[in-house]
Amino acid sequence: MPRPTLLSLGSINADFQVRVDQPPGSQETLLAHDFCRLAGGKASNTAWLGATFGHRSLLLGRVGDDELAEQALGSLREAGVDITGVTQAKGEPTAVSMIMVPPDGKKHIVLATNANDCWDDSATAAMVRQIERTESPACLVVNCEVPAAVVLQAAKAARGKDIPVVLDPSFPDRVPDELLPCLYAVTPNTSEAQALTGREIQNLQDAAWAARQLRDRGVRIACVKLGDGGCVLDAGEGALHVPPGEVRPIDSTGAGDAFTGVFAIALLEGREPHEAAAWGVAAANLAVTAYGSKPAYPDRQQVCSMAAHLLHDARWLDER
Repeated sequence: MPRPTLLSLGSINADFQVRVDQPPGSQETLLAHDFCRLAGGKASNTAWLGATFGHRSLLLGRVGDDELAEQALGSLREAGVDITGVTQAKGEPTAVSMIMVPPDGKKHIVLATNANDCWDDSATAAMVRQIERTESPACLVVNCEVPAAVVLQAAKAARGKDIPVVLDPSFPDRVPDELLPCLYAVTPNTSEAQALTGREIQNLQDAAWAARQLRDRGVRIACVKLGDGGCVLDAGEGALHVPPGEVRPIDSTGAGDAFTGVFAIALLEGREPHEAAAWGVAAANLAVTAYGSKPAYPDRQQVCSMAAHLLHDARWLDER
């Protein structure tokens, strides 16, 4: 059996991160400390997880022709991610994410999309060829921090190869209706689920309703990530609530990416949706316990251990 492949399409950023002792907006100028430069972006984080969990991991995206491209790609190359699917946007800067982390750990991000949004026909065609050359078992994880037309072409190419597609719907206003039937799974947070369904998510029942609505629109598996770190899953058997673990949050940067990446990895490995959801919750919970995104990400053993406890406490919200 060939080695499973995780394909990751979307944002690739150079992250500039600091800690602040006051919440952003509390005063005109904030003093900061613990400055670090990291490789970031949703697709970057997913690809890194794919490699560290032992799979062939192929990153698809765009960087600029500037010095920040190496910051965005260097650690991925070292982790064993295949970056041959990353193309260069001539005359454009690499995407930059500026992150402030206050004492409560709830990060504030300003993103300059830059090269992430600069796709030409040649780059799009090269991306499609990479997907079409990929053999099963494989899974494509996409996000909408690149143009919607690029995401749609990728999803259609993957569907033509019977490769399941998992969508992290950031930004939700870039998710076209025709994309949803191409998806195997979708993992919105509550604000994204609200934007996609038009209904505010205030409790578990609202999250279950949103997941069901997304399935009614063609998605096989819908998993709504909750603000407390848990999730509500609907894979066709009713709504399952997977509660959060007990962790002390230090920095929420990249936690949602950890959820989607590890959720997709679990599906790629043939695990059942409820187990994949518990893996995602475990990964996201563990990711907030240290500073940074990739430096804080857990390994397989840590995820498996916490996920087993979470599944024990999971509860159905309605009749199966």
